[in-house]
Amino acid sequence: MRTTLTIDDSTAKKLKQLAHDTGKSYKQVVNETLRRGLAADRVREPAAVYALRSASLGGVVGEANLDKALALADTLEDGELLEKQKRRK
Repeated sequence: MRTTLTIDDSTAKKLKQLAHDTGKSYKQVVNETLRRGLAADRVREPAAVYALRSASLGGVVGEANLDKALALADTLEDGELLEKQKRRK
């Protein structure tokens, strides 16, 4: 079927570039692009809602406050570095 379309300049430029890159005719690229667009337009089912349940990991163990895990890790690492330095001397 023959018809006249008005295509945005930026879209036409992309289509012409695609035709040049693939070695296909402009008409063929336009038709293939329209077919792919129409096929992709099918309605999809909405994704299932993702729910995450929280779990208690227990209370504070010893003197360590696990809410400040990075601070605890820094303190432990500092202690290890000090021990290594003492062993070298």
